[in-house]
Amino acid sequence: MASRSVNKVILVGHLGRDAETKFTPGGTGVTKFSVATSRRWKDKDSGEWKEETDWSNITFWRGENVAPYLLKGTQVYVEGRLHTRSYEDKDGKKVYATDVVAEDVILLGGRGAQGGAGSSAGEFSQERGPVSMPRSAQRTQAPQQHAPADDFGQGITDDDVPF
Repeated sequence: MASRSVNKVILVGHLGRDAETKFTPGGTGVTKFSVATSRRWKDKDSGEWKEETDWSNITFWRGENVAPYLLKGTQVYVEGRLHTRSYEDKDGKKVYATDVVAEDVILLGGRGAQGGAGSSAGEFSQERGPVSMPRSAQRTQAPQQHAPADDFGQGITDDDVPF
């Protein structure tokens, strides 16, 4: 058996409801929302297009600063881990629930066809408020900009292009 394991989830979908934030007795914010992800395929027997939607419950700790932007219909990128918990319902029956505990949430755009919740994308992570790219991809210094050659070193001119 392998000594390492991976518990990683990446979702890109639309919010099914506005995010709700509550606070623990210690004052830590817990933002919860649901994300719908869909897949389409063509039925090989009927030739019809079919669609299936899955709903995932998301828990984002210390995400109270992003909650006002997480509105129903907004497209988001969520990266995190699966967490399964159990509890007893009102009839005393044991119930299991699996949620995604988000580490990064990135707003991908507006609210689909319903209009805009903002046109610029933004990312929110637990450690540092809004940033422009995932923490793993952040650069320590700006890359050097080189002026691109028009012919890409090929000696091609506009006269060589057939259209």
